[in-house]
Amino acid sequence: MLRVVCMALMNVIPVVTTIFGAAYAVQAAYGIGFQKDVYLWIPVLGNILAVLVIPFVGNLSDRIGRRPPIIVGALGAGLLSFAYLYAISIHNVPLAIVMSLLMWGFVYQGYNAIFPSFYPELFQTRTRVSAMAISQNVGTTITALLPALFATVAPPGAANIPLTIGAITFAITIIAALAAMSARETFRIQMKDLGQPGATPLDKQEYERLRALSFGAAGVAAE
Repeated sequence: MLRVVCMALMNVIPVVTTIFGAAYAVQAAYGIGFQKDVYLWIPVLGNILAVLVIPFVGNLSDRIGRRPPIIVGALGAGLLSFAYLYAISIHNVPLAIVMSLLMWGFVYQGYNAIFPSFYPELFQTRTRVSAMAISQNVGTTITALLPALFATVAPPGAANIPLTIGAITFAITIIAALAAMSARETFRIQMKDLGQPGATPLDKQEYERLRALSFGAAGVAAE
């Protein structure tokens, strides 16, 4: 559960993009002066891109595992937060939009596309839903407090806002990545063995065979 709490801190990326980033860009006190109607396209475009990216990342996780996309997504999105906030600080609207799409719409989906599968796979059946729900919501609650922290450490008129907020964001994503690293890999574990510390992954060839059969069965059912 502690691992899931730490991984759920990845909600820092949407917070930086759509809450602090929006306030930084459009509030008169910060002096950036982005137009609200232009800036509000960022979450719309980000979600459109995410819808296109998620199926590919999900399929990738069935081939290489759940942890690698989460780790890369966490560290990559954390690093891109510096570039995103810097683009806002230099009043460059196109660059800010591109950086937000890259950070949130693309790289962050390494985490966002995988966690709905990975979290429940970490728990045994008898505790799965409650353990996942409690720990995920604890992590989400912590990130919901971050706008207050950001406003405190980077108020209007503060120096080096992109560096300050970017450093906090990156530190949090490092915590999420380390939690994913410490977790068991689950993508080749049979359902009956999920959550068991000593579960043995299926042989790769057997896993691929069963995966192909499941897709074939799904295709027949759809027809």
